[in-house]
Amino acid sequence: MEYKIIGDNLQVVEIMLGAGEGVYAEAGAMVYMSGNVKMEAKAKGGFLKGLKRKLVGETFFLTEFSTSGGPGVVAFAGNAPGTIQPVKISSAERKEFIAQKDAFLCAEDGVDLGITFTKKLGAAIFGGEGFILEKFSGEGLVFLHACGDFIEKELNVGEILKVDTGCIVGFDASVRYDIEFVGVKSALFGGEGVFVATLTGPGRVLLQSMTLHNLAAALRPFLSVGTSGADREIGFKIGGFKMDI
Repeated sequence: MEYKIIGDNLQVVEIMLGAGEGVYAEAGAMVYMSGNVKMEAKAKGGFLKGLKRKLVGETFFLTEFSTSGGPGVVAFAGNAPGTIQPVKISSAERKEFIAQKDAFLCAEDGVDLGITFTKKLGAAIFGGEGFILEKFSGEGLVFLHACGDFIEKELNVGEILKVDTGCIVGFDASVRYDIEFVGVKSALFGGEGVFVATLTGPGRVLLQSMTLHNLAAALRPFLSVGTSGADREIGFKIGGFKMDI
């Protein structure tokens, strides 16, 4: 399957579908498609898998795309500023890939989207990823979306990488995921939070340079919201001036 990623930090992935090829995506991710591409909403994998997807914040129904004759094009984008990263899923090389909730954008038909549970209670409560994560297996490409830019690290056996808890997008199932307390002094005065995530190899790790939470926090001082009845207004404050939206 051929594809190209368009843009810099508000990216779109454009996928070229040939005969017999298909992709599926979360509901609402499609941006445009050629006239011979048909789409159909399905509870992919059945009722139980649909319920499992709801647990990780995805939609119960996924939208499947295929061509009705000749090559076709379909494009997808995320619901927040960010970039798109293709991840190769192979039962021979990398049996499973684990990703944060809401990272999934679209995938080839041969990729199975499921869920997995964080093995350690502390990592689930303080790690920023929650108890339930997305799990990808099978054969093909899956496209992940995250804020900022992607950073890919390949960890050797026993190699440890310490990461801000919100910056993890995903990792190979062979990577061990846990959290570490940074200490009271560092937590109070270091500005990096109380915990860091520890990722232990072997395997691949995907990180994001910006989290949606940090983006919202950076924009908050420039947002003005009033809720006094009919006078409610929303706008941006830039350089002392207010622009209504």
